[in-house]
Amino acid sequence: MLEIVEQIVGFLNDVFWSYILIILLIGVGLFFSIKTRFAQIVLFKDMLQQLTAKRPADKHRAISSFQAFCVSTASRVGTGNIAGVAIAISLGGPGAIFWMWVIAIIGAGSSLIENTLAQVYKVKDPTGYRGGPAYYMQKGLNARWLGAIFAVLTIFCYGFAFNAVQANTITSAFSTFGADPLMLGLVLALLTGIVIFGGIHRIAHVTQYLVPFFATLYIGVALFIMIKNFAQLPAIFTLIFQSAFGIKEAVGGGMGAAIMYGVRRGLFSNEAGMGSVPNAAATAEVSHPVKQGLVQTFGVFVDTILICSATAFMVLVTDAHIGIGLEGVQIAQAALVSELGPIGNYFITLCVLLFAFSSIISNYYYGETNIEFLNTHASVCFIYRTAVVLFVVLGSVARLVTVWDIADLFMALMALTNLIAIMLLGRIALDVFKDYVEQKKTGKDPVFKASLIRRLKNTDCWD
Repeated sequence: MLEIVEQIVGFLNDVFWSYILIILLIGVGLFFSIKTRFAQIVLFKDMLQQLTAKRPADKHRAISSFQAFCVSTASRVGTGNIAGVAIAISLGGPGAIFWMWVIAIIGAGSSLIENTLAQVYKVKDPTGYRGGPAYYMQKGLNARWLGAIFAVLTIFCYGFAFNAVQANTITSAFSTFGADPLMLGLVLALLTGIVIFGGIHRIAHVTQYLVPFFATLYIGVALFIMIKNFAQLPAIFTLIFQSAFGIKEAVGGGMGAAIMYGVRRGLFSNEAGMGSVPNAAATAEVSHPVKQGLVQTFGVFVDTILICSATAFMVLVTDAHIGIGLEGVQIAQAALVSELGPIGNYFITLCVLLFAFSSIISNYYYGETNIEFLNTHASVCFIYRTAVVLFVVLGSVARLVTVWDIADLFMALMALTNLIAIMLLGRIALDVFKDYVEQKKTGKDPVFKASLIRRLKNTDCWD
């Protein structure tokens, strides 16, 4: 029976992730990119300015724009940024990296829209604000039933399944040093509990230090390896572009393989359009929804253009992807060992720990805000937090292939639901974006008033 379920889930995942969702995510991203005149590129300077902008008066104990950015980046940046990129190169060739860059730029268009909508329809709560796709489905589309479906999918995917897999990745990485999985799982669960039982404010405080640290550390090591092999870089860039268009055959095939693996890696990694990041975007205190939309869109570039590319160049410059019998994180590990010696093993293990733990605590919050959408009673939230801690322990010692496949399917359904919602609410998001641009043109620091946007209703925090 289990084998039949696995086969059905595997088939549905192939259909969704190889065809339906890739087409929809690219199509929606390209549509909004065109409608906003590629704001993700034109307003790149604004992204950086908003990321470091002075925090507005905090009336509701909300977290800052930068903290919300760190929460979402912590969730985005996981072990897939190491293992996933290495797999994309080994199966799709160096050209996969080019298509990974392309999909990041296109996907940033839908990221701007979904995160702007999360801010528009956010609600107040005792700890500040909360929101996300479930909330804009209810308040913008008057479809609470659709929001409830999205909430359940998110709770299972992020709160339980993905966190169990991240915990499993940590214990697997430490197994090379002889660590006991159960003991490590218990320690990891304890650390997780200390953070998540402190709510969004403690999660935000932890991630605002953890994210810049691990991102700087990882990118710094990649830059060291690139500088050390500076003479090879022109040839690496040439190889990437040649392989991207099938001019030169890559390890995993020609243009088709490069596009498929590059696009899938980009979509899986930066999560643009999938509806996860808006859960964090809604928590920030800003004077205009588009400000946080831009900040979260910058996260797409941090994840894909910086961190995924760091892995890619370390692998390509050392030819680690050509190694026989190496898979996933082993490829990145081989690249680092060849350049740094035995310390490379320790560095990769540290990166896995930092990337995965930051994902666990941020994934937890995505589930929490959707738990509160369904039921705001404190006891329900307590039960959820306890369950997350237990899943961290379970994930540390269990075989999770089936759970991971089911989570992928649920995530596909989650993304499909979110894409439908942002297309239906796209006109409102574009009007809000137009308001931001027009205020900027007059030299103002944009301040949003919901009453100025036609057809906009149910905006509790902007009336």
